[in-house]
Amino acid sequence: MNNDVIITCAVTGAGDTTGRSNLVPITPRQVADAAIEAAKAGAAVVHVHVRDPETGQGSRDPALFREAVDLIRDSGVDMIINLTAGMGGDWVPSEDDPSLPGPGSDMIGPEERLVHVVDCKPDICSLDCGTMNFAGDYAYINTAPFLRRMAEIVQELGVKPELEVFDLGQIRLARSLIDDGLIDAPPMFQLCLGIPWGAGADTETMSAMKRALPADAIWAGFGISRMQMPMVAQAVLLGGNVRVGLEDNIYLDKGVLASNGMLVERAVEIIERLGARVLGPDEARAKIGLT
Repeated sequence: MNNDVIITCAVTGAGDTTGRSNLVPITPRQVADAAIEAAKAGAAVVHVHVRDPETGQGSRDPALFREAVDLIRDSGVDMIINLTAGMGGDWVPSEDDPSLPGPGSDMIGPEERLVHVVDCKPDICSLDCGTMNFAGDYAYINTAPFLRRMAEIVQELGVKPELEVFDLGQIRLARSLIDDGLIDAPPMFQLCLGIPWGAGADTETMSAMKRALPADAIWAGFGISRMQMPMVAQAVLLGGNVRVGLEDNIYLDKGVLASNGMLVERAVEIIERLGARVLGPDEARAKIGLT
């Protein structure tokens, strides 16, 4: 069991959730306010995506990231900023010619995926460690050469990569980056569970993935939708940290829409009822290895 738990709040994501909840942040101001709310509720880390303010759809516009990050930093509320670097890997095969990208594709190279990270220099950025069929009719593509180049850039920046893994094979790929010296110790993993068609959000899967991690890994885990809070408890019991937030789940209880702060407060309650304590940002920095 982990007695000293870091909570990450993923405040908005890029999924099609804005039409189902008016509490999902859209504008940079709303994203920053959600991060501040989560930090005040007990989250040491905030995981940030941005959205197009006009459409509400996920965006990788560096200007939107810069605006959100500046608002967070100018707030005076202490938190560890974790920016997504996962946008730009979507491939939808054309119906007319599967060798060509169809509508909805967004495929760019390693350097372009990290433009906003280079600009904002967050504490952490995500590094999604593999390719998979992702929740519908598209493939999410992260080739090994792309990931190696992204790891090199992030390491040169001094930004901590969060190695997001959606199945056991992705842990193997992540470990190869570590073995090649592209990831500084201690490595930081996020076990992402319940996303079709990745690893399931259940005890056996989380336990198997945890056992496959390097011995010195700092890790967290999450489940999506109704499995968000059960996986909070499971991660703590298995020795890990936790992630909650509207990126992964929009409900506090059945039929009750949540804010990010509400989800963090529920996670704090679960952690403390298990007899553990929630770490603040300074303690989390020390545990993660941020300088």
